[in-house]
Amino acid sequence: MSTATSTATAAPLTDQRRPTPPAPRRQDGARARSLMVHALSLVILAVVLYPLLWMVMSSLKPTNQIIGDPSLLPTEASLDNYRTALAGIGGISAWTFARNSLFLAVVSVIGTVLSSAVTAYAFARIEFAGRKLWFALMIGTLLLPFHVLIIPQYIVFNKLGLINTFVPLLIGKFLAAEAFFIFLMVQFMRNLPRELDEAARIDGCGHVRIFISIMLPLMRPAIITTSIFAFIWSWNDFLGPLLYLNDPEKYPLPLALRLFVDQTSVSDYGAMIAMSVLALVPVMLFFFLFQRYLVDGVATQGLKG
Repeated sequence: MSTATSTATAAPLTDQRRPTPPAPRRQDGARARSLMVHALSLVILAVVLYPLLWMVMSSLKPTNQIIGDPSLLPTEASLDNYRTALAGIGGISAWTFARNSLFLAVVSVIGTVLSSAVTAYAFARIEFAGRKLWFALMIGTLLLPFHVLIIPQYIVFNKLGLINTFVPLLIGKFLAAEAFFIFLMVQFMRNLPRELDEAARIDGCGHVRIFISIMLPLMRPAIITTSIFAFIWSWNDFLGPLLYLNDPEKYPLPLALRLFVDQTSVSDYGAMIAMSVLALVPVMLFFFLFQRYLVDGVATQGLKG
């Protein structure tokens, strides 16, 4: 009887000791902060995307309304600028410019991936004299501005008779001149366990077989990351073609855009902007198709084998 009474009297005390639920004011404050963060993110996103939106909207305007018209949306949307851009300029079709850009980008990706992967394997897996010194010198080239090399390189290619060809734009890709990509692959290879190499050597594999059969399949995230950046950088390159190409038939898209702007006659800004929008499409498609591998390549840089 006394036990039941003590249990009955203890129950209210236990209920009184339970923690009280959070006050509604705290929940309202958390919601307000979350709304502020989302609103600020939307504002930043609008600022970042505004130039792209302006370019797309301006490509639908007549040329006389692009400059000096503060409105973003076109009063009368038209695809005339795209028709003019696709028709080309100076008797050269827009597909010629696109074909040149695609050729340079694809060959740049192939050359950069092959040369960077082989060089990275040598630095990461092969022991040779002065390896650390050579690797440090290679990394030091990242601090050397491209503009310092313009005149010496132009003199060399001019003496070799390679001006107005694609060779000056592509030969460096096959000679492991891209130190950034080599560094990226070296760091990736260093995270792979050395036991793979040792097991392959026990089975009688040499460096070539280890590189082709073991390293390349495991390096897929790093290779795709390198391919994405190499494609985008080559596709958007303007200074290199401007220096070495003289024939408009060989112009890529970035260099062809300036043909629509002539300071001595009428400039067709509408067609130039329309061509710019069209030039963005392959890059965006290439990025969206392989962005998953780009994230994997960056994420695996912090993993240890």
